Amino acid sequence: MAEARPPDSLKEYKRKRDFSRTAEPEGRVATGRGFSFVVQKHAARRLHYDFRLELDGVLKSWAVTKGPSLDPGEKRLAVRTEDHPLDYGGFEGTIPKGEYGGGTVMLWDRGTWEPLHDPREGLAEGKLHFVLHGERLKGGWALVRLRPRSGEKRENWLLIKERDETADEVDPLLAQNVTSVATGRSMEEIATGNSAVWRSNRPKDGDDPDAPRPKPRRATKSAKAGAASGLPDFRPPQLATLVAVPPDGRDWVHELKYDGYRVLVAADGTEVRCYTRNGLDWTARFRPVADAFARLGLGGALIDGEVAAFAPDGRTDFSTLQAALKEGRPIAFFAFDLLVEAGEDIAALPLTERKERLRALLAGLPADVPIHYSEHIRGEGQAVLGRICAAGHEGIVSKRADAPYRGERTRSWLKTKCTRRQEFVIGGWTPSDKRRGFRSLLVGTWKDGRLVYAGRVGTGFDGDDLEMLAARFERLGRKDPPFAEVPREVRRKARWVEPELVAEIAFTEFTSDGILRHPSFQGLREDKPAREVRLETPADAPARPGGEGEDTERAGIRITSPNKVLFPGQGVTKADLLDYYEAVGEAMLRYVGGRPLSLVRCPQGRGRKCFFQKHDTGGFPDAMRRVMITENSGETEQYFYVDDLAGLVAGVQMGVLEFHLWGSRIDAIEKPERLVFDLDPDEGLGFADVRRAAFDLRDRLDAIGLATYPMLTGGKGVHVIAPLVRRAGWVETKAFCKRIAEAMAEEEPGRFVAIMSKARRKGRIFVDYLRNERGSTAIGPYSTRAREGAPVAAPVTWDELAGIERGSAFDIRSLLALLLERGDPWPDYFKQKQSLTKTVLRAAGLA
Repeated sequence: MAEARPPDSLKEYKRKRDFSRTAEPEGRVATGRGFSFVVQKHAARRLHYDFRLELDGVLKSWAVTKGPSLDPGEKRLAVRTEDHPLDYGGFEGTIPKGEYGGGTVMLWDRGTWEPLHDPREGLAEGKLHFVLHGERLKGGWALVRLRPRSGEKRENWLLIKERDETADEVDPLLAQNVTSVATGRSMEEIATGNSAVWRSNRPKDGDDPDAPRPKPRRATKSAKAGAASGLPDFRPPQLATLVAVPPDGRDWVHELKYDGYRVLVAADGTEVRCYTRNGLDWTARFRPVADAFARLGLGGALIDGEVAAFAPDGRTDFSTLQAALKEGRPIAFFAFDLLVEAGEDIAALPLTERKERLRALLAGLPADVPIHYSEHIRGEGQAVLGRICAAGHEGIVSKRADAPYRGERTRSWLKTKCTRRQEFVIGGWTPSDKRRGFRSLLVGTWKDGRLVYAGRVGTGFDGDDLEMLAARFERLGRKDPPFAEVPREVRRKARWVEPELVAEIAFTEFTSDGILRHPSFQGLREDKPAREVRLETPADAPARPGGEGEDTERAGIRITSPNKVLFPGQGVTKADLLDYYEAVGEAMLRYVGGRPLSLVRCPQGRGRKCFFQKHDTGGFPDAMRRVMITENSGETEQYFYVDDLAGLVAGVQMGVLEFHLWGSRIDAIEKPERLVFDLDPDEGLGFADVRRAAFDLRDRLDAIGLATYPMLTGGKGVHVIAPLVRRAGWVETKAFCKRIAEAMAEEEPGRFVAIMSKARRKGRIFVDYLRNERGSTAIGPYSTRAREGAPVAAPVTWDELAGIERGSAFDIRSLLALLLERGDPWPDYFKQKQSLTKTVLRAAGLA
């Protein structure tokens, strides 16, 4: 091991602090050579998490602005700060206002770290890989230094979770851990605690570091002096309004939307009642939940939550719950609000305070109790929705953090769904010639006293569903349709029933005439009267203060609405896209900079209108450079190009989601500097066919002296690219590429086609050579694509391509991680000195 650093390694730490005003430890460089680590939650000018690793007698420190994440796809910015003394590892309390770092500090995690290589070399080189053995953070992690921008003085790093058994893409880490590992206190409790501003919580000799910390005790009937006791009465639950986009901002907290039955649990000792949203007593039906609450012995409590069941993949699923109730399999209760505590009505308190009391009430539950506290995340609504949808859940419920509980549908509770689902009334069915029971359900919703027909549902049933529903239909049969209007082709074979049954249906959307598209039966809802079923249409989410975020600046470009969501399904915002381009900008500009561009713009995000733009029509920042080019028609038009990060940032500000480039640079428009073949498969082909074609094309070009590089397009295909020195013109270049494509089609007509026609392409791959003519463009390396999933055009190596399963394998997070891990996949691309010489043309049959 190297010698410890000299004492002045704490010089900066001491310079910034007045130890006559703050009780932070003055400290010294220790002689110990341990590997402790600590994470301190720090509410200073802005909330962040201080991540500290012991090395050479001090704590190497980073400020992680959004806190650590268990999701390997989340790369958290970590700003390097000054070394801290080891004594700081026990700090918890407050730093006086006006002092450096003034605010509340919580000891959020602690433990030891295990470097996987020489940590001093890793710090110097900007790549540090290690394993954490903490109370909350475990498994493999990495710190990776970003390349500094011009004039930047601070060291920006990324804290990244490795993909191992401790990773979690749903990432409940910060939401589930809001108290100190040392004292069990919240940030508020620390801020208003005793007068000591810091204390050491390091275990003394002989202390058991693994001994359980005291838990908040559950409320009892006598917990509140003078409080009434007894079983609380049922009250109508608060209901959420459906919105298309979740609200943003710190005023809102976001919870997972569970897929089950809404239930209010009233408990007083061993007396427990489980009520549905309409006040039905379903205690017998939810007996495992009632018995679990009876074991807890709560005094005079009324708890709002959801009864659900876990599907095999770990999600809650309504059809799984139906089966669990029928077959006696395990069910669970997710508690998300507390209305009455120890006989005291607390519904008027702010939501966050009610939830803190609920957390304390349920603290330390035995492992075998099927009761769970519903965690939440504050702010970042779009990002939370994106992660929840990516994990396959139903959606989220967003709640005003400061709002009281009101027993009605409100806009202080909002629900956003990943896929559309809601209740529909069954008004009829159609018989089946192929299966027992029926072929499809005929469903609708009530509007202005009329049952409005919404379509047929023919999937999602199992054998038990068919038999059960058929028996119910027999008892509810009627002669005339209950719907106000029914299409003639449906009416011919339909059988009608009294509109008393309510089914939950999943679907993708409504057609223009109000009919369900791709509906699927999820189960009967017996907790909601049929007459209350109305069509839910998403309302607008309330605007956050300051709209979609305060204006900011990146690379000298004014950025408006940085929190605007550009990829709704993933919750990717304009700010996220700017972070990505800042990280990959240097690599991307090598291939995109200085070339004429065509742009795909989606000013309102990919879910709204997008359009292709070739020429400048005004309004773009000057960082998007312009060049006059004479087109093939003879007319001169102004094209865009970029030559620095500011140009990419300006494009994002203007809603650019795709950068398409010419094959030549602006300083030699008539001399292409690359060839590109786009392997575009027919709908019936898989990516394995495209991958095989790419290797075949590589080998063909390699045989005539051209080295090539593969790029995933972010769609279905692969681009095979060959760099050129700038000698041949467009005519020769296109002719060469056309001959290669035609040769492949002639030799294997069952696999390839060199003609654009869709009809001729059936079952084959179109070897698209047309991108090699003057004025044609291809998607630029590292550019995002305006498609579902926020995919990117990803340069890869040939070895990597062999193991990739789709052309959209990378998004902005995973490609950045790969780039940071292995660097430029094409390190010798610009070293190639290859051209369309006579030898090459002769080999292709063109000379």
